[in-house]
Amino acid sequence: MDNLIKEQIKFKIKDIDKLFAEYELIFQKIKAEKPDLFDMTILGSVLHSFYNGLENIFEIIAKNIDGIVPSGNKSHQELLHQMASKNNNRNEIVDEELYLKLREYVTFRHFYRHAYSFQLDWDKMENLVDDIYMVWENVKESLEVFMKNEDEK
Repeated sequence: MDNLIKEQIKFKIKDIDKLFAEYELIFQKIKAEKPDLFDMTILGSVLHSFYNGLENIFEIIAKNIDGIVPSGNKSHQELLHQMASKNNNRNEIVDEELYLKLREYVTFRHFYRHAYSFQLDWDKMENLVDDIYMVWENVKESLEVFMKNEDEK
């Protein structure tokens, strides 16, 4: 793998790590009390930013390794599916279990982009918020394996 591609991916990983560091207090707060609208608005923004960060990484891979980046109405779902699929240039980036989990985040991303903040529903967000650290660790691990495998080619 080209060092520039690897450095771009690592830079985006650091950005997502920084996102979690910057909003650590809100994640601590909701462990003690149910979030109000203000808290849910912040958390909705964090969920949206998290998935956008993942997409930035996936787009780097799609553009530079796969040679094709989906476009159009379903491009976000197609990009995720592309990362879960093996092709002539690479193995899958995310496995089936992680793919299914990330579909929940891309669905939320779509909702968030087209909703008003007062429409946020904690019952629909709670699992995404609760699982976000675990999902991120799984994605990072998958990316590390991917980069290592690419280096061994």
